[in-house]
Amino acid sequence: MGYKEFSGKTVEDALTQATVELGVTSSEITYEIVEKGSTGLFGIGSKDAVIKAAIKGEVEEELTSSDEISESFVKNDEVKPSKEQKEVKETKEKVDGDAAIKEAKAFLDDLFKAMELTVDMDFSFDEETNFLNIDLKGPEMGIIIGKRGQTLDSVQYLTNLAVNRKVSGYVRVKMDTEDYRRRRRETLENFASNTAHKVKKTGKSVSLEAMNPYERRIIHAALANVDYVETHSEGEEPYRHVVVTPKR
Repeated sequence: MGYKEFSGKTVEDALTQATVELGVTSSEITYEIVEKGSTGLFGIGSKDAVIKAAIKGEVEEELTSSDEISESFVKNDEVKPSKEQKEVKETKEKVDGDAAIKEAKAFLDDLFKAMELTVDMDFSFDEETNFLNIDLKGPEMGIIIGKRGQTLDSVQYLTNLAVNRKVSGYVRVKMDTEDYRRRRRETLENFASNTAHKVKKTGKSVSLEAMNPYERRIIHAALANVDYVETHSEGEEPYRHVVVTPKR
């Protein structure tokens, strides 16, 4: 997962909040200050400090999950890899695939046991890309998928953390179940097409529901070559959303 916003009365407080939520020490975090914050006059008009923080060396999960999408669409949603992220992507360090699978399996076994779920897991490791692909199967996959795949994304993210804390080199974890990600992508592409036709018919812009960066990029990509509409994103996470407008 990539940069997330954290706030506090001071930058130090925001950084503390980041370490708590990300589960790491401050030395393991890279961050940038969005808003320094201010105390105002006698407390009136005070503003919290805001930072964007991420765990050092991690490639944003959404970029990992969306390899099928051309990087030319990344600019549409202002998600650009940082210098550190580029260095990680360009580093071809040898990774022990068996060790990565072992750590992932141990973590997921404990997690699903705590959730009281019976889950079959298939693992495969691509040595060329350092991708660890995990396919989950079981009678209660709806629980693991969650609303719009949020639970699945969270499990993937936590597995990514668990593996990379124990394995040398950087492993990219990609998790799926019941071909959910392909089906979700097709749903979003159809939704984008229908929305474009609506915008063309009415001549009015349409604001879509809030989506994560990966899903927003699917919308941007689906409509990139449609000559009668254009797209952009508005709002702040987690409420950032795509707006489809008539092309002038």
